[in-house]
Amino acid sequence: MIVDCAIYRDGHRTDGPDDLSDALAEARTAGGFVWIGLYEPTAEEFDLVSQEFALHPLAVEDALKAHQRPKLEVYEDSLFVVLKPVVYEPESDVVSADELMIFLGDAFVVVVRHGEGSPLKAVRQRLEHEPELLGKGPTAVLYAISDAVVDHYLDVALELQNDLEELEAEVFSPDGGGSRRTASRIYTFKRQVLEFRRATGPLAPALARLAGMGPYGGAVPFVNDRARPFFRDVSDHLTRVNESVEGLDRLVSDILSAHLAQTSVRQNDDMRKISAWAAMAAVPTMIAGIYGMNFDHMPELHWVGGYPAVIVLMALLEVLLYRLFKRRGWL
Repeated sequence: MIVDCAIYRDGHRTDGPDDLSDALAEARTAGGFVWIGLYEPTAEEFDLVSQEFALHPLAVEDALKAHQRPKLEVYEDSLFVVLKPVVYEPESDVVSADELMIFLGDAFVVVVRHGEGSPLKAVRQRLEHEPELLGKGPTAVLYAISDAVVDHYLDVALELQNDLEELEAEVFSPDGGGSRRTASRIYTFKRQVLEFRRATGPLAPALARLAGMGPYGGAVPFVNDRARPFFRDVSDHLTRVNESVEGLDRLVSDILSAHLAQTSVRQNDDMRKISAWAAMAAVPTMIAGIYGMNFDHMPELHWVGGYPAVIVLMALLEVLLYRLFKRRGWL
């Protein structure tokens, strides 16, 4: 359950005690904070942590059940932040979202991880090599995790942009992307953009509040006011991501419309060709039908040259119809 537990004082790490109940007291005594990382804990496993750090039961319930929207909630003894790191699988062009639940207090950070795509190990290692930043306390941890998650959003957005360019080239290729596979790829891509948007869109108000921007201004408990410029930087990166996601969504909708329009045009062309060939087949059928009605008194019925004359007439009419349809672009 516990991936890592350490106490940080003045930006330097000290391994946490074996007994979790002593970690918070030891951190406060040392004037530092304790950082605990957990991976998909069960309710029984997380019960000890929630009791020792006085975590709010509603936040604990959200952390255990997962499947939450990105958000920021303030409780009496802690701050609860939900982030959704995004994982892009280039082999299958699939976007999936994991979850990070962060409990932030005056001298502790508890991070609950769901999924495999969270960048926590790299964040912890980077912070431990920057003691000046880590010395800012739990706020530095929240900033570093948020920054890593949002920066990875930028990488995923770039990958999706490349995929969209390939899809666009396929749709506007000489064959017009007429295969069913193209339509399936467009729909699948739109689903990936939607999944990405669910992770990035709801996070904007939370970061704006941490940065003290716009209507979300005001102090946030357990967050150092001097950290606001850092969160503004993260919020700015997230704005770029959201703009990119909106652009991707609009472009894929336009590509879908173009694909449907091309399909409709091809169907109209096919119908015109079918109609032209049907008209050409109808003329000799009509003439043959007339002379096959077995009446005794019909024009040219007993004329020796009647049969070849009818054949020539049929051929002549077929040529005239073919040239007419060809000139109008129906064939």
